[in-house]
Amino acid sequence: MSPPAKPAILDRLRARYGWLDHVMRAHERYSERRGSFFAAGLTYYTILSLFPLLMVGFAVAGFLLSRQPELLAEIEGRIETSVSGKLGKQLVKLMNSAIASRGSVGLIGLAGSAWAGLSWMANLREALSAMWAERVTASGFVRTKLSDLAAMVSAFAAIAATIALTALADAAPMAKVLDWLGLHYAPALDIVLRGISLLSSLMVSWLMFTWMIARLPREPVSVAISMRAGLLAAVGFEVFKLAGSIYLRSVLRSPAGAAFGPVLGVMLFAYITARLILFAAAWAATSPENLRAAPVPPPPPALIAPRVQLDEGLSARQALVAVAVGAVGALGLSRLVRRRSSAPRSSRAATHLAPRR
Repeated sequence: MSPPAKPAILDRLRARYGWLDHVMRAHERYSERRGSFFAAGLTYYTILSLFPLLMVGFAVAGFLLSRQPELLAEIEGRIETSVSGKLGKQLVKLMNSAIASRGSVGLIGLAGSAWAGLSWMANLREALSAMWAERVTASGFVRTKLSDLAAMVSAFAAIAATIALTALADAAPMAKVLDWLGLHYAPALDIVLRGISLLSSLMVSWLMFTWMIARLPREPVSVAISMRAGLLAAVGFEVFKLAGSIYLRSVLRSPAGAAFGPVLGVMLFAYITARLILFAAAWAATSPENLRAAPVPPPPPALIAPRVQLDEGLSARQALVAVAVGAVGALGLSRLVRRRSSAPRSSRAATHLAPRR
């Protein structure tokens, strides 16, 4: 009898460390539920929604500039000073035409933003539901779209608050903040204020990701289980934002990087953020508490499919072979019968011709 196979190193580590086993279960759930596929779809709709949002931004800027002619004249003068010749005049003409058509541009941008945003939210909710292994049932087109619209507005508000808080903490010099508070600048206070801003951004990100993981799936799940996953996603998001700021600083130094670096940065930011949210959802879905409470689905019904095979009879070749075999068998049988019938006659003839004693 052969000895039992020794467990692999990873299996032994998973049996020893519970956190490693949890991470591996989350990775398996993420892979089985096509997390990377959903993340790519979210990235596509994120990039697609940027263009109508830019149109809305241009329309808003056009409405503001149309009511402030002094500011508009100053901007035109700076454009003509920076870009001399016909190109500067063309840029000014293009800006004036954009301001003149601000209403139609804004309407088209709003319609495109609504369509792309609803598609993005529907894809995000389907992806999170897949990570939780939920069986989504259709609840009607209008009701689904209204639910996606409410979730989209809430998500955009939370994301805008997070980005604004982070940008405010990074852009405002700490010395000005200390002056506004009436305190003298000190390195210790600078560190304390930066820590407070980072902690505030982390708290807002934690609340946002917890809400996404717990309430964006089609069937809401436990908030208590999602809070730890939201904290995991928030920490990863803050680290990724720090790495992204370093990336942009290094890329924007060259002309080619300034042209293509921000676009690639936005695509990478959207993709990594989507993967981070979906992995955190898979981590929450595979927690021990959720696994114990998860119902076991019934086995699929047995399908009895009778197989009907049509017999078309013998082919011409098979019929010829059967006739030949039958002829050979009949010939052999007739010879055997003849031998048996002739054997008694010869024995009787021999007895009759024998002499008497």
